Formats: sequence, structure tokens, C-alpha cells
Amino acid sequence: MAVQKSKKSRSARGMRRAHSALAMPVLAQDVVSGITHLRHNVAADGYYRGKQVLSKLEMLDNAEG
Repeated sequence: MAVQKSKKSRSARGMRRAHSALAMPVLAQDVVSGITHLRHNVAADGYYRGKQVLSKLEMLDNAEG
């Protein structure tokens, strides 16, 4: 098991931590409907990558329960 030689200071530890968690999420625009949504997620109207993957009835069922 690896053992450190000396304690890492708060300053050195903090320099390694990036602020990437504060970045805005990557958004995509659906080619058919033009709705902006999170990448790799189905748009609000049920389209994903130009194809309808959820019907309106399925979306209503998922919203209710």
C-alpha cells in the first residue's frame, strides 16, 4: 500500500480541485422539433435524435406515477 512521505498542505490540496462542477450543462437541440434539451436525454416532446421514442400517452403515464 502506498504511504505518503509528508502531509499535503491545504493550499496544495486545493490547487488540484477544479471548478468544473460549476460549468453549465451541455445542451443539444433536437433536429425535428428544435427543442433544447440535455444531451443524451429525451426532449420534452418525446423526441430523441430526430425520432419519436415516447408517445404523448406514455409521457402522461410517466408524469402521473
